[in-house]
Amino acid sequence: MPLSRVLEVEVMDTASEAADYNSMDHSAVNRLFAENLLATGVFGDRELSILDLGTGTALIPIEVCRRTGRCRVLAVDLAAHMLELARQNVTAAGLASRIRLEKIDAKALPFVDGRFDVVMSNSIIHHIPEPIRALQEAVRVTKTGGLLFIRDLLRPNDEQTLAQLVETYAGSENAHSRQMFDDSLHAALSLGEIRGLVTELGFPADSVQPTSDRHWTWVGRK
Repeated sequence: MPLSRVLEVEVMDTASEAADYNSMDHSAVNRLFAENLLATGVFGDRELSILDLGTGTALIPIEVCRRTGRCRVLAVDLAAHMLELARQNVTAAGLASRIRLEKIDAKALPFVDGRFDVVMSNSIIHHIPEPIRALQEAVRVTKTGGLLFIRDLLRPNDEQTLAQLVETYAGSENAHSRQMFDDSLHAALSLGEIRGLVTELGFPADSVQPTSDRHWTWVGRK
């Protein structure tokens, strides 16, 4: 029987969770996210406004801004401890003038319709009990013709595969970090579940594709 979704805490907002998350080696995943985003061809001659949902410690906005000077990013999260480390990371990267950080709920964005050229997100959807709410908001604040680029974990079919993924990608981390990754995989959506949600929003099911052994990616043009 396929694994059922098991929810985890929506907001990782303790100092230890933020510190462990920030110390985990996400570098390859973050680089690939930035490279794949740029490969969509969305970046032209003009400066783009980007909203990053669930930014965590802002490592992905930093990767994106290092690769292109044609954007400014508003990076939001609900976790105060994550944002505290995010500010340190952004300052250390010398990008405080291009990356703004705010404590905002992705399920209730305080922005007008069509505010952003690009809405991006990495690994926030699995934290949300009703992901459709965040996806609806992401679509709402994206400009007509704008890009939605959302990536998250893909729930494995069975416990054995899940355990192998934890060992492969978090085996060298501390016990708390390994457990966080395990919990996240249990909380992730299946490919069928996320495709069902994007079709509810009027996008083709195949705009969501599995993009690694543990990720799906939704690339949508509004």
